[in-house]
Amino acid sequence: MQKHVSWILALVVGLVLGVVADRMAGGTGTPSARRPEPAAKPGETPRPPPRPQEDPKAVYRVPVDDSPVRGPDDALVTIVESSEFECPFCKRVAPTLKEIEQTYGGKVRFVFKHNPLPFHAKAMPAAVAAEEARSQGGSAKFWAMHDKLFEAAPALERANLEQAAQQLGLDLAAFRRALDDNRHEARIKRDQQLMNGLDARGTPTFFINGRKVVGAVPFQMFKAVIDDELAKAEAMVKAGTPPREVYARIMEKAAAAPVMLPAEAAAAQPAAPSPAPSAPPAVASKVAFRADDPSRGPKAAKVTIVLFSDFQCPFCSRVNPTLQQLEKAYPGDVKVVWKHQPLSFHPQAMPAAEAAEAAREQDKFWEMHDLLFADQAKLSAAQYEAYAKQLKLDQAKFKASVESHRNKPRIEEDAKQANQVGATGTPTLFVNCRQVVGAQPFERFKAIVDEEIKKADELGKKGVKVDAAFYARICDENVKAAAAAAPAPAARQPEAVVAVPLRPDDPSRGNAKAPVTLVVFSDFQCPFCSRAVPTLQQIEQSYGKDVRIVWKHQPLAFHPQAFPAAEAAEAAREQGKFWQMHDLLFANQSQLSQAQYEALAKQLGLDQAKFKAALESRRNKGRIDEDMKLAQQLGVTGTPTFFVNGRRIVGAQPYDAFKQAIDAELKKNGR
Repeated sequence: MQKHVSWILALVVGLVLGVVADRMAGGTGTPSARRPEPAAKPGETPRPPPRPQEDPKAVYRVPVDDSPVRGPDDALVTIVESSEFECPFCKRVAPTLKEIEQTYGGKVRFVFKHNPLPFHAKAMPAAVAAEEARSQGGSAKFWAMHDKLFEAAPALERANLEQAAQQLGLDLAAFRRALDDNRHEARIKRDQQLMNGLDARGTPTFFINGRKVVGAVPFQMFKAVIDDELAKAEAMVKAGTPPREVYARIMEKAAAAPVMLPAEAAAAQPAAPSPAPSAPPAVASKVAFRADDPSRGPKAAKVTIVLFSDFQCPFCSRVNPTLQQLEKAYPGDVKVVWKHQPLSFHPQAMPAAEAAEAAREQDKFWEMHDLLFADQAKLSAAQYEAYAKQLKLDQAKFKASVESHRNKPRIEEDAKQANQVGATGTPTLFVNCRQVVGAQPFERFKAIVDEEIKKADELGKKGVKVDAAFYARICDENVKAAAAAAPAPAARQPEAVVAVPLRPDDPSRGNAKAPVTLVVFSDFQCPFCSRAVPTLQQIEQSYGKDVRIVWKHQPLAFHPQAFPAAEAAEAAREQGKFWQMHDLLFANQSQLSQAQYEALAKQLGLDQAKFKAALESRRNKGRIDEDMKLAQQLGVTGTPTFFVNGRRIVGAQPYDAFKQAIDAELKKNGR
């Protein structure tokens, strides 16, 4: 069983939304004898030599030394996190780590190692701030600063750091001197050197009792490894190892450098219990594109790759060389189409997208695309104008396009489409409509492209031409094949229907007698909750009187504005404007504050005196606490979580996931 879990983990980790570590540089391992690759046939693209693969069962030596620690010294499982404060994926995994802490209690402890990436200009100062907090107040102050920095990210300017220090009661003069002098930089770089030596160059990377887990992976993936390591540790304790010495004993035999599979084992890896990389992905979606969407390659191609991407996303920049490599390897057969998906927590993503669209109007999209990705740390309005001059664009037309925001609807339309087809992170790619998540290595894409070219060639023998209609035809086939190959939903729904008690005055939208009630536990400061809002609106439009949506509050502790925002929404509910306030709070998620709530109340025409009285008296706190208690009773640990007639759906899932659940409930009711 352990071997099976390890292989599954190794192969699945690489497929998680936008969180793949950088393997493009290869790895270092002991070379072993291997058979020479057969020479390429005339006209055939030479096959690249097999890339060394890391052993998914390797255990690495990651000393705790003087690093910040949270949790008991005798915890049987130690999770070392290599992370940085400007990385959006590091911020995204924070709720999962909280869930692990709640689930395992004193059985797990957390250790933090700094790894500020060079293209995140604010990452090093933020790391210095965290270390100075620890210098002044030990691990408790470190973790308090850690939480505040992730709450504030990406706003990590000097003023934000000083504000956090002041709120934590630190000696502000000493704190400022530490920032000025880069006082803790040597210690931070020591962590970074350790991580580089273990080939943990991407963030976040975790070591669970030494076993590497890469990226902001879901709770269940952490759980598989934790449970496995917990069982081993408990066996060690039964055999006489004191709990406090478990981690040290494991580290004694751990590797100090990347452990690579021998060539023979690496070649045999696809035969493991998990699907081989060349197997059809479990997900495929019909992805349409406009005739004037930015594209490279032939108008009609055997393989069309639609890319949903974000100019401020570091993982998006990593996939570009791979796509260029594919285009060179398959000249005339591969077409790349760009779709915008500017993420809300990347402040320059939308402006950069508008700059790219302004360049597209002058037939220079891809040139602007390359410049934007070339130096992501410098994205700004001034930089976009500089790039426009460098590309010799008509400056007046470029400025008029950007200032009028005339391409914003196009970009928003792309982002909406991304949500509909299940592209919830960046980059997400669709190869002839087969979904590939993250900056995967060349070999992963090559396996799929080879399969798609083979299909096209077989269809060609039957008289099917690669013309304007070919993409739609091959997509239809791939969507059907993926659906046929994924019987999991029926098999994976043993979970009992949960009764979710509702108050008569809970905020609800839709027909009170609807056959389907969708209850959402949500948080106004949660970025994933905002991402789910368009999907819920689509459900309302599609199902009309057949679906009712009910809101339940679940403000998470590490979102400082979540509870105040919930109280503002409740104060609006008292005046019959809950959903209007709901929409405004999510629309202004990055600006949540007391002043903002009052401004939104004025915008909605609420009675200001009543609104302020509701907030100041905190009379709705009990209602919100009651919702949170209910969430705990139902086992709701993250946001958003939904119940469709009592059947649980976790996270900002694509529309089709809800549609399947709703249609099943309607069928029960004879609809």
